[in-house]
Amino acid sequence: MIDTIFDYVRYGLYATLVLLCFMMFQAWDKDHPKPEMSADKSLSERFVPMMPSATEEVHTPSIVKSLDTAPQEMPGQVVTVTTDLLKVKIDTHGGDIVETALLKYPNELGGTAPIVLLNDDPNTRYIAESGLLSKRGPDTKDKQATYTIDQKTYALTNDQNALTVIFKWNNDGLAINKTFTFARGSYEIKVGYQIANNTAQVHEGNLYTQLMRTNSPPPNTSGFINLATYFGAAYSSTSAPFTKISFKDMDKANLNTTIEDGWAAMIQHYFVSAWIPPQTATSNYYTRVLPNGLYAIGMVGKPLVVQPQQSVSTESKLYVGPAITDQLEKAAPGLKLTVDYGWFWYLSVIIFWLMQKIYDVIGNWGWSIVIVTIIIKIILYPLSAKSFRSMAGMKKLQPKIEALKKRYEDDRQKMTQATLELYRQEKVNPMSGCLPILVQIPVFIALYWVLVESVQLRLAPFVLWIHDLSQQDPYYILPLLMGVSMFLQQRLNPPPPDPVQAKVMMLMPVIFTVMFAFSISK
Repeated sequence: MIDTIFDYVRYGLYATLVLLCFMMFQAWDKDHPKPEMSADKSLSERFVPMMPSATEEVHTPSIVKSLDTAPQEMPGQVVTVTTDLLKVKIDTHGGDIVETALLKYPNELGGTAPIVLLNDDPNTRYIAESGLLSKRGPDTKDKQATYTIDQKTYALTNDQNALTVIFKWNNDGLAINKTFTFARGSYEIKVGYQIANNTAQVHEGNLYTQLMRTNSPPPNTSGFINLATYFGAAYSSTSAPFTKISFKDMDKANLNTTIEDGWAAMIQHYFVSAWIPPQTATSNYYTRVLPNGLYAIGMVGKPLVVQPQQSVSTESKLYVGPAITDQLEKAAPGLKLTVDYGWFWYLSVIIFWLMQKIYDVIGNWGWSIVIVTIIIKIILYPLSAKSFRSMAGMKKLQPKIEALKKRYEDDRQKMTQATLELYRQEKVNPMSGCLPILVQIPVFIALYWVLVESVQLRLAPFVLWIHDLSQQDPYYILPLLMGVSMFLQQRLNPPPPDPVQAKVMMLMPVIFTVMFAFSISK
């Protein structure tokens, strides 16, 4: 039996070593990507879903137009809106948000330029579109509307808590105001439509919202962090609050489903953009891959019917900003799930809550992490103590076990029986040193994902040479200290009976040191 236990441990170590080598290769491959084709001029084309006919239901697949006839880009003016948190650029052609700068988040350590999330650069295009689909406009299957605007720059003043920017469109008695409402201290942008039908005909249209971007991971992460974190699209429904759709999934098949409430999002490390429809609204959610390299996720709502000489209003929300759970949950139910803590999310939520409370007192995320780690070690101390006592008992028995090996070197069965009898007499359980460690593993995995997913650690200083907790140690001091401490801990434990297993264990500090030194984000 004892041989079987050691065999399982040995195979587990082999599997761990193979997994670590594979992860290191993937991290290296991420840092040395194959050259990609440069974007061509067709990237300036935008994708407009097609309005369903009067007899079509919202869930009909033909709700999204053929991509072979994508409309050509029309010239428009760019309107700039500045709040306390955002600097937003909106194109009058389509009324699309083509750029968002997050003013509280510098692009790099020591820099003053803010990180730009949405952008209209051909190589990294990432824009938020919305429109009203109708045969009479403003958006049709062939083109988007071009709006008029009173001025080209707007700013939220110190005495304002909200700012509304109005885009106007008129055509033969049909007047539409597209409004963008910005609030102080918020990353939410309310996008509303007021439709005034001053004609003798019934007007019918569909509100659509979508996010489009290239498959270009943000340049500020690489290595294992970029490998581990999610980059792609996601959506929510009542039956599945958080469903990922990677760009590879979009390449394989198009999403086409009807959902009440929900949201559709694009996710990258630390930042999220998401369209959130009106509450109880039923929409057709879709994904598309455009021939020009853009990936789209969005939704089209049910028809809005406006009787002659009547007005109708509708509104949707766009969240574009950092992945902070409190703000995400305030924007939409379930949107905080885009901060992906993995399988042990319930532990991660508790750990981050504790880390946040400590930070509120001491004002340093690095010391907050240290204190949380100490608290976790104190809580888990009984398990650790039991494990160390078991290992110490095993270490004392090593001379006797070696003597049994020599005595029964030709009879493996008798040696196993004698070894088990020795464990019984000395009241030592070889597995009692492993089980406490296994119980602790979920806690430290949860802590790991808190550290990976928390945007609060981005550009956050600690002490001395550590100026950014989200980046690797520039002098590799911490990985080396970790390797040395791991080696010393191994020396305190009894060596494995299997010589191959012992060599693997000796290599583990080196493997982990190299992995943490070179495979963390740069």
